[in-house]
Amino acid sequence: MVLLGSGEWVYEVSGDDWGNLPEGATYKEATAVDVDANDNVYVFNRGTHPMIVFDTEGNVQRTWGHGIFNNPHGVTVGPDGNLWCVDNGDHTVRQMTPDGKVLMTIGTPGQPSPPMSGKPFNAPAHVAFDPRNGDFYVGDGYTNAAVHKYSPDGKHLFSWGESGNDPGQFNIVHYVGVDKNGWVYVADRENHRIQVFSPEGKFEAQWTNMSRAACLYLDTKGDQELIYVGEYFSGINPNRMGTHLGPRVSIYDTQGNRLARLGTQTYGDEPGRFYSPHGIATDSKGDIYVAEVSYADYGSKMDPPQELRSMQKLIKQG
Repeated sequence: MVLLGSGEWVYEVSGDDWGNLPEGATYKEATAVDVDANDNVYVFNRGTHPMIVFDTEGNVQRTWGHGIFNNPHGVTVGPDGNLWCVDNGDHTVRQMTPDGKVLMTIGTPGQPSPPMSGKPFNAPAHVAFDPRNGDFYVGDGYTNAAVHKYSPDGKHLFSWGESGNDPGQFNIVHYVGVDKNGWVYVADRENHRIQVFSPEGKFEAQWTNMSRAACLYLDTKGDQELIYVGEYFSGINPNRMGTHLGPRVSIYDTQGNRLARLGTQTYGDEPGRFYSPHGIATDSKGDIYVAEVSYADYGSKMDPPQELRSMQKLIKQG
């Protein structure tokens, strides 16, 4: 058994790929994960079944998404239990039922907005909902530098952001989250920070001293709101053996106080290490699910290329 963390933040790691995949199925790489109100775990991936739905024990409930997606990227369970699937390969956001029926598509498949135009979408990444009213935000960060706000029925309200390193500017808007008061948190990945905005898109604060903040998850289930952050490795190849550079999972409160860091070693396959935490979520027990783009970042560069572990569960102790 391998444990990460300290104090009240101690977790047992699954080590190998989590989830009892169907025979012949592969993740290739898990890109995103979310958990619904009944603790069903949705893993969006680039393998044989784009969406795999598990219970918390890792048993498959169903699979879907075949022939729909170009490049799965982000998944979010909406307030009504429907899924919001972001495809950065065809520049769309799809609202889908829990069993995979498409209800609405925002964006035109295969028709991106002009690069860095600030208009929806050019390789979008993730969706987050305001728990107060159902408004939602789309992080549009790979070939854009914007956050777009929408009404619950999918009407575009406004956008903000531009390329750069200053407050309010972005260098890959990768993940977004919204707390109980409507504050918007943006994982500004290549600027190594999280930025906080008002619901009107006004810059309020930034949290630094991070590795590459790739994904975040707002846990609003308990009395204390927590933010789980997945961070990439921030070193370079010659110092790949360095420590405290990521990849890792960090836990914060909504004031930006760091409560825990899980993982101190460099990337690797050994239990207790990560590759590239790309999606993160928790269930009702406080267990953490981490999806990692290990193939794109590492496995595809091996000779010969190989699929690596890309889905871990961290089980809270105590």
